[in-house]
This record gives sequence, C-alpha cells and structure tokens, in this order.
Amino acid sequence: MPLSHSHSDDTYDLVLKGGSVVLPDATVITDIYVKNGRIARIGGQGKAARVQDCTGLTVLPGVIDTQVHFREPGATENEDLESGSRAAVLGGVTGVFEMPNTKPTTSTPEAIADKLSRARERMWCEHAFYVGATTDNADLCGELEKLPGTAGIKIFMGSSTGNLLVSDDSILERIMRSGSRRIAIHAEDEERLKERLDIRVSGDPSSHPVWRDDETALRATTRALRLARKTGRRVHILHVTTPQELELISQHRDIASCELTPQHLTLAGEEAYARLGTYAQMNPPIRSGAHRDGLWHWVSQGLPDIMGSDHAPHSIEAKSKEYPATPSGMPGVQTFLPLMLNHVAQGRLTLRRLVDMTSAGPQRLFGLVRKGRIAVGYDADFTVVDLKATWTIEDKWLASKCGWSPFTGMSITGRPTGTIIRGHQIMWEGTLADKATGQPFIFDATDRN
Repeated sequence: MPLSHSHSDDTYDLVLKGGSVVLPDATVITDIYVKNGRIARIGGQGKAARVQDCTGLTVLPGVIDTQVHFREPGATENEDLESGSRAAVLGGVTGVFEMPNTKPTTSTPEAIADKLSRARERMWCEHAFYVGATTDNADLCGELEKLPGTAGIKIFMGSSTGNLLVSDDSILERIMRSGSRRIAIHAEDEERLKERLDIRVSGDPSSHPVWRDDETALRATTRALRLARKTGRRVHILHVTTPQELELISQHRDIASCELTPQHLTLAGEEAYARLGTYAQMNPPIRSGAHRDGLWHWVSQGLPDIMGSDHAPHSIEAKSKEYPATPSGMPGVQTFLPLMLNHVAQGRLTLRRLVDMTSAGPQRLFGLVRKGRIAVGYDADFTVVDLKATWTIEDKWLASKCGWSPFTGMSITGRPTGTIIRGHQIMWEGTLADKATGQPFIFDATDRN
C-alpha cells in the first residue's frame, strides 16, 4: 500500500495566523497549520477548523522547564501536580521535568508509576519524572532510567533529606556506571556544608551564601566531573551559581552540560536578602551581584545549555520562621519565561538564544521526541508571547499553592499570551482550557511502549 500524501485541499484543525514565528533557521511572519496534534505545514494556504490570530505576537517552540519540584506526594499543602502544572501553563511553559525529593522519594518503579498515574488528567502540561539515586538503588539506576515517563537519574550530592543524599564517591561511581543517560546533579559538597554549619548566623539569611560558599559548589562540581571522566558518563550540573564552575565545565564539554536559573541571573544577594529575607533563601544560594554578572558573561560565551526554574515552593508560614530554621527554595515555574523575556527586552540575550536554552536545548540534551522546535512533523507545542507588553507581576496572577513569589511587584517587558500543547489551546490571555490534557514526554532513551 503506497504512503498517502497530504493534499493542499486538506482541512487543518488549527491555524496560528500572522505571528512572528521563531523557526530553527529564521524568524518569519507566517502561518502554522496543525493537524492531529502535530505541525502539518508552515506557510502557504489552507482551511482550518479553528483560526487563532497571532498578529503582533511571537510564536516560540513550546518552553520546557527541566527542573521543578511539585511536592506530590507528601507535601501537597505547598504544591501538587495539578497546581504546579497550572502555574506552568499560565506562565507559557508547555512541559516540565519534575524532581524526585517527594515523600516517599521517587526512587522505585512503583513510585514512578504512582506519579504518572497521579499526573493523568490532572497535569496541564507535558511531563517527565526524575528518578532519585540512592545508596539502595545505585546499581539499578540503569534499569530505572529506562522506564517510560522518566527524565533520567537525579543525584543530590548535598542537602537533600533522607536516603536521596549521595555524598560518597564510591556510591556516586556505582550510580554513574549503571546506565547511560545524562545524569542530573545537585552539586554542593556535603562534607564542607557540615564542617561550616556554625558559619550560619541566626536571624540573618544573608549568611546563607557565606555558609554555602563558592568552594562548596566548586568542590562538588569538580568531583562530579572527575567521576564522569573516569566512568565515561555524561553529567548535567543543575543550577550553577559560580563563574568558576562554568569555566571548569567549559573544559569538559564532551561529558558535561549545565543549567542556570532565572533567579540566579536576576537577583543579587546585596539587595535580595535585605528586601526578601528568608524568601531569597535557596540552594545553591543567591550570591553577589558580581556572581550574577559572571553568570551573564558565560551566557555570552554560549556555555549554559539550558534554563530551569528550580520551582521549589514552601508555605509563607515555613518561610516566616527565623533563619536557619527556614526551608530553602522559591517558586518560579510561572515567572520563568516572563523574567527571561524581560532580560531579552533589556538586551542581555537574544530571543533565539532564549529559545535555544528553553526548547532546542532540552530536546538536544535529553533526547525528547517531537519536541523543541517548530518543524513539520513535530508536536504542535507553542508558547505565544507579546514581546512588547509591559506589566507587573502580581500575587493574584500566581497559581502556585504557596501563594508568593520573590518577583511580586516587578515590572516586566514581555508576557506569555498563549500556551498550546499538541494543538490544544491550554491557556490564552490568562484563561485556561476546560480540562488538563498533559501527557508524559517520550524520550529516545526510554522503552517506547
């Protein structure tokens, strides 16, 4: 039976008309036709059941946030898969990788299956779940990382709770020898953190980056790279905060990739701790303005592969306690794209580089199937933005259960207008679709069944 060819008289399901479309090779004003959830045609003529006027707007490939903590199961008073993914799509994010430090931890096939089941018909965006490496599952990671719906293995070298903390090099090496996918690493050196506990000053969150200093991060990243080199395993260093780490990673590009967060590119400790107190507390910490400028230098050098929000919500009640009895982490999935669009508006990076770090980069690093670019045959995932809109982030706009953001009151240029996933208009001008239809991501490396 011959393969059928589509004809120009086909009716499409949806057309995005007249937007400025960021294609892999150029940005052009054109129309995008969607059929059966995939991009069927770029440009040309055609009839469509639904027409979305995008005149004056910019159409990006769907933005993917590769680091979020949605707290389900175990801490759903702070966030759950529904509320976290709702915040994501309201902020223009079409997919997320969710982290394993839930209660219980996501470190067994049963826990992964449980999360996928909880996500069904509740998550608004596409999703995958990291498997947490532990001292118990070190030799099973190669099997666990092949489970459908998994983003790969995540290692906490410092500051996680319970058995997700893996600070011993011999166990790290066993994990790296089990499996082949890129391993995501939270790189802070646990021994150094323990040695320096008394450097924390009660009631003074600005002592947080003094305690968790540059050396704490650099030492762990150095160890991770050494073990990656020894085992031939690719590693992905999460939320890098020091220019020295980026310089080091630049010497190991065959085995190492890395991520920056919007908050480390936006906040400076000198101002943030004075204004926000414990609400600025996260791991690794918000550091000085000089550190922030150093991260931007490495952005200009093309080094960071991707951006992730490290969305890590905690209640106002928990954050209101006195440092250091306060939890580390801040929400960020909804403000992720607005903050970065504002940096584009201010000339710190180009829109094309932003797309590379939020769509093409995740696809390239993690082997996502049919995601990350606007091209025929790819999923019809689009983040539609108004690059000229000026607005202020307000509490009432936020969907996270935690009810706060360190960026409330900030004036932004560039706003997410629409979130379209597999041709479904999930969010448009702040209004959500009538139901959540997010699906698990498919990866080149997982068994496709």
